[in-house]
Amino acid sequence: MPGWALALPIALLTLIPVAAVIGAALSPQPEVWDHLIRHVLPRVTANTALLMLLVGLGVLCVGVPLAWLTALCVFPGQRFFAWALMLPLAFPAYVLAFVQMGLFEFAGPVQSRLRDWFGSSAWFPEIRGSLWGTVLVLTMAFYPYVYLLTRNAFVTQGRRALEAARMLGESAPRAFWRVSVPMARPWIVGGLALAWMETLADFGAVAVFNYDTFTTALYKAWFDLHNLGAAAQLAALLVLLVLVMAAAEQRSQRGRSYQVASSHCQPIVLRGWHRWVAFGACALVFAASFAIPIVQLVLWSLSTWREELEPRYWDFARNTVLLAVGTAFIATTLSLVLAGVRRRHADRITAWVVRLAVIGYAVPGVVLAVGVFIPIAWLDNLLIAWLRPLGFEGFQILKGSVATMLLALSARFLAVAYHASDSAMQRITRSQEETARTLGLGSWGLLRRLYLPLLRGGLLTAFLMVMVDVMKEMPITLMTRSFGWDTLAVRVFQLTTESMWENAAVPALAIVAVGLLPVVLIFQRAERIQGA
Repeated sequence: MPGWALALPIALLTLIPVAAVIGAALSPQPEVWDHLIRHVLPRVTANTALLMLLVGLGVLCVGVPLAWLTALCVFPGQRFFAWALMLPLAFPAYVLAFVQMGLFEFAGPVQSRLRDWFGSSAWFPEIRGSLWGTVLVLTMAFYPYVYLLTRNAFVTQGRRALEAARMLGESAPRAFWRVSVPMARPWIVGGLALAWMETLADFGAVAVFNYDTFTTALYKAWFDLHNLGAAAQLAALLVLLVLVMAAAEQRSQRGRSYQVASSHCQPIVLRGWHRWVAFGACALVFAASFAIPIVQLVLWSLSTWREELEPRYWDFARNTVLLAVGTAFIATTLSLVLAGVRRRHADRITAWVVRLAVIGYAVPGVVLAVGVFIPIAWLDNLLIAWLRPLGFEGFQILKGSVATMLLALSARFLAVAYHASDSAMQRITRSQEETARTLGLGSWGLLRRLYLPLLRGGLLTAFLMVMVDVMKEMPITLMTRSFGWDTLAVRVFQLTTESMWENAAVPALAIVAVGLLPVVLIFQRAERIQGA
């Protein structure tokens, strides 16, 4: 059987929802489009474009300089900040959002203290519905993507180019702009693309700030207006934006080559006031993106944990673990199949089918929720029609079921598991396979005696990464669950929509604690790469 035929059923897990959304766009309803064009699209398009522009500038201005400082410079606290600046990856953007909202709103501690000091805080800018608050939170949440990739590029650039620039009379800052940054461009663009994708897909943070974008408009069209057609049209536009961004990023890399040096760059020892400016910049970003939010969550949790840890809370935790473990198992198993197919079948068609199978991570969660709901609702109605003679009229069989949520979440996070599994698969050499075959091992013997032992670490990493991502995920679970079937992330959303910031701290702190696990794994991997 050809490789693409083996990978195609897995690819359909993502392709069917995307096709359902695109199909809705190809059969537009005139009255829906008239409403969207008049009342929705101008506002959300402008808001989304402006948000992406400002967040893009923000993550570049924060991530690139900090990556250069921690990778190539020596200053007080440099070794600590090298890994500590990755810790915001543990925070879902919606958690950072409600912490900042609780701190800076009118009744929050910041404005309360300002009123004690100055008698009034009327001059303080309004944070609810504000662009500046949303940009600040998303920048702090997504700059680690740029920081992590760019830092790895700076560490591996080598000393020769910088030394040549310094010998030609360039100062350290000019060498940074004219040598280091251009050489690190692919990694910077890659990190920026990830930050833009996350910004475009974000629902929780913009919902907390009441800042309308495509994702919030889609949610309101479905759940507030009960108009699945309008939601599908907006989802189709989001898919189009994602495809345009992916094509633009690929085109920007075409025809360019970059060399990575094998020798590490000689560190620059900062002296005088420069060393303290570097320390202050790193400390400020670390405090704003991780230290202050985590301390505030702990303080809120200490005052509300008794009322939050009610019996229902353990139901939220159980539901969260059930979804996380189930999705991780499905995604890891499918990723192992894809990695094996890709290894055994090197043809171009199989490669394209595998790529299509893992595009779900680039598709916003709200889009996948709509795309999964459309075929599931059709199939549900078909099953009910068949079962109506048996007295099942009025029952929902698939809509809102755990199986539906597992399908949508597996499509979303299959790429996370695949990259970890495929990286582990690439470490198994052809000579190892040939040696095992000469010992008389068949296909099942190879799987049991060779592949699984050698892939154990990669599969465990894939399982843990998917599990943590599902525990932090909100929009798919929120939009596809049945009424009352809540997770910790959904609980956070429910409490923050009622401005109950303190009560949301307990489930949010549990999510952040679990989210620290992949950050530790990423840091350990980066340390191994740098030490190699």
